[in-house]
Parts: sequence; C-alpha cells; structure tokens
Amino acid sequence: MPETPARLLVVVPSDTAPPARLGDWLRAAGLELDERHLDAGDEVPTDLTGFDGLLVTGSPQSSLDDDATSGLGPVRDLLARALADDAPTLAVCLGAQLLAQAGGGRVREGIEGPEVGASLVAKRDAAAGDPVFGPLPLSPDVIQFHHDEISELPSGATLLASSPVYANQAFRVGRRVYGLQFHVETTPEIVREWADRDTVGVAASPYDRETLCRLTDAVHPDLEEVWAPFAARFADLVRAGRGAAV
Repeated sequence: MPETPARLLVVVPSDTAPPARLGDWLRAAGLELDERHLDAGDEVPTDLTGFDGLLVTGSPQSSLDDDATSGLGPVRDLLARALADDAPTLAVCLGAQLLAQAGGGRVREGIEGPEVGASLVAKRDAAAGDPVFGPLPLSPDVIQFHHDEISELPSGATLLASSPVYANQAFRVGRRVYGLQFHVETTPEIVREWADRDTVGVAASPYDRETLCRLTDAVHPDLEEVWAPFAARFADLVRAGRGAAV
C-alpha cells in the first residue's frame, strides 16, 4: 500500500490572508493540508497530535492586540507547543510575530513605520547551511505588508534574512521552526485587496496604490520561481520529521 501523505495543520487567522499559492506548492510537494479558519470559528488544536507539521498564516490583526478580543491566544499557545517539540513549523507575517512572542522574543509597532509592497531581503551568513533557506538566492524577492516589527528574536534563534528597514525578516528556532516576517504566498488579487484595506500602509510607501500593485504584480513570477522550491524543501522537512510532532 502507498504511504499516506504527511499531514500539515494550517491555521488561518484571517481569510484575507489564506495560504494561497504556498498551500498549492505544499500540496504539489505531497503534503495533505488540514486548514483551520478562525474567521469560520474553527477550533485551534492545543497540540499537533495527528499532524506532522504546522503552518500559520497572516492577518490584519496585530500580535499586540488583546487575546480576549483577538482570539490569537490559542494560536500563540500552539506555536509555543511546536517550539517545545521542535516540530516542523512555518509561520508567516503575523504568524512569525506570534512565534517570536511564543519563544520569548518581542514585537512592537514598527519604529520605521509600515513596510509595504514588493521588496528584497538579504540572506544572512547563517542561512548558508540551512536545509530550507540555504539554496535561496542571496537577495530573494518578497512581498511586505506589516505595521509591527519583530524587535527581538527568541533566545537562541538563528537570523536567516534581513532588510534595510527591519532586521528580523526570517529566523529559525531549534532545527525545524521557521518564521517569515514577509509574504511569499500572495496572488496579485490578494495584494490588491490588502492595498484597498490598508490605506495607511500604502500611504507610508513611496508609491500610490496603482503603482504599488503594478510593482507587486511584476514580482509574482519571480516569487514562484524561488519560493515554490523553498516550499518543497519545507515539505521534505515535514516528511523527514514524521512522528515527531505529537
């Protein structure tokens, strides 16, 4: 009998920030995705029993919001459990901020203001030997859409990528838990919706809405070229760790 696919728990704090193309790439790499949508009232498990890894996506909410009203407490708690188990984990934007908090790091309102639009991040030297980040180009394209910043990484975290605006763009905790402050999963339609919603963020960028969207449209093919293989390497990590996320 063929082996059952490795199972990835996907926590979606807001339907405005779905896994989108990242989910497609992970499925194409052989993972089975079980999505839990907070907007739909789906329950967030307390641990990863029955799953081989975890993906947490973004949201227009802030990790600084009160847990009682944001509903983000269970997501942060699950990330803390993933950290404790060193379970294969990928946390994006808000997810990365919650991950930093779960590991004892800090998040604050970005002192340089919002970081919005198509951008480049630069790999740090420590990324060279990382099995997931190592093969990335030195300065890969990404999409930024955040107002808060990870001002302090968890103790013992390895910084993997930075930008001139905010240093803590990508990091690893332990051997298998990754946080990305930026987005790689978007479609042009998702970015346009964000630009419509986040007028403050767009106003803080050097471009008007139409120019910003045009520039992000242009990098989406490059995102796929670079980050679909990244997703496949993360899927390999999930499969290699089967049975560890319990």
